[in-house]
Amino acid sequence: MPVLARVIESFGISTIVVTMMPNYAERCGVPRAAGVAYPFGHPFGRPGDVPMQLAVIRDALRLLAAATHPNTVTHLPYQWPEPQEIAYKAWQPREMSPVVRFMRERTLAARAERERATPEPGTPP
Repeated sequence: MPVLARVIESFGISTIVVTMMPNYAERCGVPRAAGVAYPFGHPFGRPGDVPMQLAVIRDALRLLAAATHPNTVTHLPYQWPEPQEIAYKAWQPREMSPVVRFMRERTLAARAERERATPEPGTPP
């Protein structure tokens, strides 16, 4: 999303990203971001919870209007109504998607390769 926001901004259209990963958005140089402590896939709140969704949207639009410089990141004060350990697992499917499985296998293979290439402490090179 940060890359898309920058492209849209290059055409003179102001953007704001509502994200569950505001630190990542900030590192990527997003023009403006509103961070929410919500589970992935629910940046505006629970399905069907219109008051919660409207509150997030209104605060994001206020931030969009008030931001005076690029890379403005604000953490919105909303909390998910369930404990995090439940909420962050409830959205995950029972089986990994093919893309997630591929990325996981790729990451594990790269980690194993790094470990094989790194000599044990105390062994000669």
